[in-house]
Amino acid sequence: MSIPADLSYTKDHEWLRISDDGTIATVGITHFAQSELGDIVYLEIDELDNDVDKDEVFGTVEAVKTVSELLMPVSGVVTEFNEGLEDNPELVNTDPYGEGWIVKITMSNPAEVSELLNAETYAAVVGG
Repeated sequence: MSIPADLSYTKDHEWLRISDDGTIATVGITHFAQSELGDIVYLEIDELDNDVDKDEVFGTVEAVKTVSELLMPVSGVVTEFNEGLEDNPELVNTDPYGEGWIVKITMSNPAEVSELLNAETYAAVVGG
């Protein structure tokens, strides 16, 4: 199972990649999460252009097996949805840390990143 060392993680299986300037975060779901969900068929993002608090629901992932809520890892404004997922939601399955990213946000409180898990701690959470 892939757990890139340069990302931050939540116990709810979202990942976060911080931009070089420290203001923009790219958010997706982890390899573990996509494997547990199975084949992803649809993503719905409810909070585009809205302020979203840390741990607030910002959308859902619909898979063959189930529907799962997406929880925001840090507070911020959702500025972009990965439009490639509209026609190819399976990118979350095939490339969860690359082309399968879900949203980009402008963080309102970058200090919240320090509350997230590093790769080693996340690996322990998922038994990897």
